Amino acid sequence: MAHIDLGIDEKEFPGITGPMRYRPETAKPLNELAEVLLRAPNTLPAGERELIAAYVSGRNDCEFCCASHSAFAAAQLDEGYDLVDQVRADLDSAPISAKLRALLRIAGAVQVSGRNVTSELVADARAQGATATEIHDTVLIAAAFCMFNRYVDGLGTFAPAGRDAYAATARQVVEFGYGATVRTD
Repeated sequence: MAHIDLGIDEKEFPGITGPMRYRPETAKPLNELAEVLLRAPNTLPAGERELIAAYVSGRNDCEFCCASHSAFAAAQLDEGYDLVDQVRADLDSAPISAKLRALLRIAGAVQVSGRNVTSELVADARAQGATATEIHDTVLIAAAFCMFNRYVDGLGTFAPAGRDAYAATARQVVEFGYGATVRTD
């Protein structure tokens, strides 16, 4: 049970969805941020941006965010969960582009501290073809997910076990976006 009474059935509204129903006025800008960062037109495919979110959430040990964004990434990547699992297990040997690997290294540095992003990490990302916007968005995705992870875990919300628990939400996010995942009716 969450640390505060969210006034909902946590099994029906797990993880971040419970606090978002509890405070829809804060849910709106958080969902708008997620929508822009993870789904808006961008040179980085949505699946790769979701992979960045899952990677950071896994490093933060946020069970709900890691599982949900792993599902969202898997639903949008041709290689599905196989690739998500490989990236999370061993970034250095995962079969991804050098550019995505460099961006994930930046995301991992942000997860520790924004000050851990070095000129060398940025230069490597640029050398691998990353644009200034892709570097910017990677840093912001990583920073935002540190916040989202702390929001979810700081309130002690429920995280369902198993990948199947996230499949329906993944389909909904891919089809309709983040605003559709939180209803206040």
